[in-house]
Amino acid sequence: MGNYRNFKLVTYFVAQATAKITREELQKQIDWFNQHMRLDKVYLEPYRDAAFASEEQVRMCKEVFEANGIEVAGGITTCVPTPEGDKPKQRMFNTFCYNDEKMLNTLKKASELNGKCFDSFIIDDFYFTNCTCKACRDGKEAYNKANGITDGSWQAYRTHLMYEVSKEYMIKPAKTVNPNIKITIKYPNWMESYQETGYDPLSQREIFDSIYTGTETRDPRHQDQHLPRYLSYSLMTYMENMLPGLNGGGWFDNFDCQIMEYYLEQAYLTGFAKGRELMMFCFQSLYDSLFGASIGFMADKLDNLLDNLGNPIGVPCYIPNASQGEDNIQDFLGMNGFPIYTTPFFPENAKSLLLTASSAYDPDIVSKLEAYVANGGKAIVTNGFVQETLEKGLKTLTSVRIRGKRVTCQDFVMERNNRWQSVTGPAAISFPMMEFRNNSTWGALVKGLLNEESYTLLSRDTYGDGEMMMMVVPDEYATIRNYPREVLNRFREEFEVNGITLIGDANISLFPYDNDSFVLYNYVTSWASDSVVTVKIKDAKSLSLKPEMNWMPGELKPLYTEGDYSFFRVPVSVGKLQAYKINREVIEETVKEIDEASKTGTIPELNV
Repeated sequence: MGNYRNFKLVTYFVAQATAKITREELQKQIDWFNQHMRLDKVYLEPYRDAAFASEEQVRMCKEVFEANGIEVAGGITTCVPTPEGDKPKQRMFNTFCYNDEKMLNTLKKASELNGKCFDSFIIDDFYFTNCTCKACRDGKEAYNKANGITDGSWQAYRTHLMYEVSKEYMIKPAKTVNPNIKITIKYPNWMESYQETGYDPLSQREIFDSIYTGTETRDPRHQDQHLPRYLSYSLMTYMENMLPGLNGGGWFDNFDCQIMEYYLEQAYLTGFAKGRELMMFCFQSLYDSLFGASIGFMADKLDNLLDNLGNPIGVPCYIPNASQGEDNIQDFLGMNGFPIYTTPFFPENAKSLLLTASSAYDPDIVSKLEAYVANGGKAIVTNGFVQETLEKGLKTLTSVRIRGKRVTCQDFVMERNNRWQSVTGPAAISFPMMEFRNNSTWGALVKGLLNEESYTLLSRDTYGDGEMMMMVVPDEYATIRNYPREVLNRFREEFEVNGITLIGDANISLFPYDNDSFVLYNYVTSWASDSVVTVKIKDAKSLSLKPEMNWMPGELKPLYTEGDYSFFRVPVSVGKLQAYKINREVIEETVKEIDEASKTGTIPELNV
């Protein structure tokens, strides 16, 4: 792989520096990186916005990096200032107007320069358009007519336009000067918005050699994109399923990361998703900084952990290409112990699956769901999915109805083994009221309580050989963590993967793998605290804790068993990397200290 066994550690060198840096200064900065990490690769950018590096400068920088044993590829960021003498256009981030010949010629020139200097290059995620200038408005109707586009939306126009622009002004110029050039398109972290600005991974995968994934989640309170940190994992799985084997890696940065762990967690989760490259944007923001030093320190820790992990698995969440709805709900669930991965294709062979409002963008979703459940599958659907599909045939599978009313509850009740358990949460939660017909749908699995009435949060319908569970999510998705622990635990029971279920606090993720291993991660927040959770595992005799995987080597025995399930008490410290291997056979040797810690909840001093 390179300097690390499980990934390449790479960075990006922006054009403003490429254009001006001296050989001596570049070597000085590389020496700093060599003190703190082992860089495998750099993406060296000749063009970005107003900066256009000369071919001589590009080749000098490339030569210096290669002399230091660092692989070099190219890069391009499609931002451009208003051409001299032209009237300014309203363009977010100076993105190109793709009806402006001067700008298109700049794109062509930048692509040719990459082709001359490199055998591969990556396109930064400003490769979109939101331009509504006169040329774009006037050209839209004529373009649609010429290309048979009957949908008059900006979405249809832009996705088709960007496909054609990519072939003519990005790929063709580069391949003309270098027929062997490989071009990677990086997709941003805002998946639900791709289509509105011209991104279309499903069609663009046909013309680009590989893809790359934006895993920048940053500080959720200080960035404007509403991205739960679990997205650094789930979007990686989505893109891997979009183009298996050709998702080059995950790209994150340190912007808006007032807390160091917010930066590091992006790297951890990108690694948990088995990213082939961990892209640290950018060289200039990492140089001589704590961010650069800290990730260099943690890279070895992460590499050691990943040695023991197989391929990521989970309950697949079906998000069709170019869809939106209940944006990022799967990530809010993932941050609270629901092991979910995402896919752009309907997972018809999965044991269980999750459908959200985004899933309803598939025009055939109800017929696919009906066949899946009838044949024995278990579908978990959100109230958003129900709302989008009730009038599209879902009434065949459920008696649940939505009348547009909402309720706010802080008390909850759950049905367990024909008994009721009542709990109170830390804060009131607002959610839609779901009606159903008694004894057609069973709606008493989890309910919210208010005065002398109850409101279903988890219901079950049987159909054919399978079942459909409806899970109600709060109006404010982040308040999922305010459900009482017992309610979260009951929801998680429906998301068992490889026989594993997490029992415990919110704000902890479970990442299972296909080699009987799993990771627990307790996110860093202002309110987070070390915790002790229970992990319920089917047919497990013990858990292995290897030195490179955890805080104390040895074997952890179950606290108790119920039927085929074993229950393990596991300390989970905030911001620490912890992984475990499931033993399905009996291993005699145990470590007493671990057993005692798991039973008492005492957490020894932890080292990553």
